[in-house]
Amino acid sequence: MTAVTVLDSTALNRATLARQHLLARADISVPEAVAHLCGLQAQEPQEPFVGLWSRLVRFDPVELDAALTGRAVVRTHLMRRTVHLVTADDALAWRSRHDAMLRQRATSAYRRELAGIDLDELAAAGRAVMADARARTMAELVAGVEDRWPGRPRRALGELLIAGLVPMAQLPPRGLWRVRAGVRNLPLATWLGRDVDPLPADADDPVGQRLVRRYLAAHGPAAPADLRAWCGLAGLPAAVKAVREELVSFRDARGRELLDLPDAPRPDPDTPAPVRFLPAFDNAILGYRDRGRIIDDAHLGLSVAGHRAVLVDGRVAATWTVREERLRVSPLRPLSPAEREAVHAEGRELAAFLDAGMEDVPAE
Repeated sequence: MTAVTVLDSTALNRATLARQHLLARADISVPEAVAHLCGLQAQEPQEPFVGLWSRLVRFDPVELDAALTGRAVVRTHLMRRTVHLVTADDALAWRSRHDAMLRQRATSAYRRELAGIDLDELAAAGRAVMADARARTMAELVAGVEDRWPGRPRRALGELLIAGLVPMAQLPPRGLWRVRAGVRNLPLATWLGRDVDPLPADADDPVGQRLVRRYLAAHGPAAPADLRAWCGLAGLPAAVKAVREELVSFRDARGRELLDLPDAPRPDPDTPAPVRFLPAFDNAILGYRDRGRIIDDAHLGLSVAGHRAVLVDGRVAATWTVREERLRVSPLRPLSPAEREAVHAEGRELAAFLDAGMEDVPAE
């Protein structure tokens, strides 16, 4: 019997950094990067700019602005019912596969408030209101339907419609560089000029299969539980089973089976990892159930609380903020003089990008 290769946390770390373009910045376009990464979490509208700056050679915010206004990429609720920045093609191809999860999560959040409402009837009412192709805020959309469901909480109706029932795009100027703007929604099909792809009636789950391959290309090696944690979809066993023969298998230090694409990069664990500044809710951290490859257990709470992270030698070693036009770094462990200088050097570059000053990294 052939022994299964064990990948320790450092090997997994370097593979993750390579897939995420955090080991070396990539010289590719913004839409190409967003596609490769399977989207960027974007409920905080300015955070994707930092995520792309840390991943791309000579990133210019104008490129992301152009992709948003040109409809090559779009802001929409998708993985885990959170707002993601994804390509137009992926939004249309993946939305139907996420519908059941989005609906379930939205109804679970407001189970009592929405009891007795026919969800299909509410969805039809929402689509009818939006049929005039006019962008609306959540409040404006709810105003168009609430007479049919009097007494129901407006927030519950709105979130169910926008995040669960009707595929929507959040329109620019929200999400543009250094622009503060409220959320205005339009159906995805209207904004992109193409209908959402219907879900194929295939037990092998072809859309799920593509999600598995794309996830592994951006996040692997990983276990099916990591895949579920990333996308929020529980029903992917058929897809994993269908593609398993295409994949290679490893074990992590805990004995979990990890799957991967055979030709995907898995750098030598001794490969140097440069300092990288990550935005809030970055998928390099949140894209796994087991996040031990990149963040210590003691700091897991930071990753879900919206703290921005600094990677030192590939692992979360500090957090960072910008306050009063000054970029401040707060180490989570003692940094060596060389590490402090590397953090400061990368921080100066980021500060220049953000038009802020850089404070000295405190010694610990």
